[in-house]
Amino acid sequence: MGVAKYTKDAKGRITDVTLQSGIHVKPFYGPEDLERVGFSYEKDLADPGVYPFTRAIHRQGYRSRAWTTRQYTGFGTSYETNERFKLMISHGQTGLNVAFDLPTQMGYDSDDPMAEGEVGRVGMAVDSLRDFEVAFKDINLAEIGSGLTINAVASIMLAMYQAVAEKYGYDAKVISATPQNDILKEMIGRGAWIFPVDPAVKLIGDTIEYSMTTMPRTNPVSVCGYHIRESGATPAQEIAYAILIANAYIDNVLLRGYDVDEFVGRFSFNLNVFGNIWEQVAKFRAARKLWARNLKEKYGVKKEANMFLRGLFGGGGF
Repeated sequence: MGVAKYTKDAKGRITDVTLQSGIHVKPFYGPEDLERVGFSYEKDLADPGVYPFTRAIHRQGYRSRAWTTRQYTGFGTSYETNERFKLMISHGQTGLNVAFDLPTQMGYDSDDPMAEGEVGRVGMAVDSLRDFEVAFKDINLAEIGSGLTINAVASIMLAMYQAVAEKYGYDAKVISATPQNDILKEMIGRGAWIFPVDPAVKLIGDTIEYSMTTMPRTNPVSVCGYHIRESGATPAQEIAYAILIANAYIDNVLLRGYDVDEFVGRFSFNLNVFGNIWEQVAKFRAARKLWARNLKEKYGVKKEANMFLRGLFGGGGF
């Protein structure tokens, strides 16, 4: 189905709209519809920046502060990638989002027979720390945060990022990185996974645990409903999968004895934006509310800033 299916009567008037999620909506709504569902402004909507953050996580949204601009970028070699990073920053980009080639994503060196024909094709090839040293040379890592779009070996890439930052004189506590590091969505929606479920989830928990004290400005996981949506899920299913996957990572870290407020505030999300604009607006409003309620009611999160649904949202060519 396209962005929406419209049903009309004999006179051409719309009588029903079916969204991509299979939800039927009326052509218009009035106060009686709110009364019928027992709508409460404070509970179900609230002001921007007020729990459950349906309208926005910040009071003024993007009226007073622009979002970070980080175009997905990575050429075959670290030298080319570094040149492009500098070009993008010179044109006003405020963050980096590193693309890696498929052999790197799957843990292969470029000279491995399994990597033949794929080296450097969809992003930067990484075979050693030297590739990171070249890629991030002369980049101000205290001001520019970097997304590392990789999953199965995300912990290794994050370690390289820390090592390079420290070599260039930056304290690990001040640098900001966001490894995608969402292996469960790879198993569901994309396929670039290496290890079985349990050890893979444990490795993500290890990364979260490490980042808490060593790299506190790092977002150690970016939960991706995006790829699941592009694999055929509806907008509603996209959010459902993302929250349940995030809960699996939370549960793993809680088993280690930590309080949820110690780490969940650094969780981020990668969600899709395409389709019927009103369904997308409703999806993001629902996602913010569901995530906040999930954290408060299921996990007992106390700090409101830790309930924010933060992340990277885009259309990937749509």
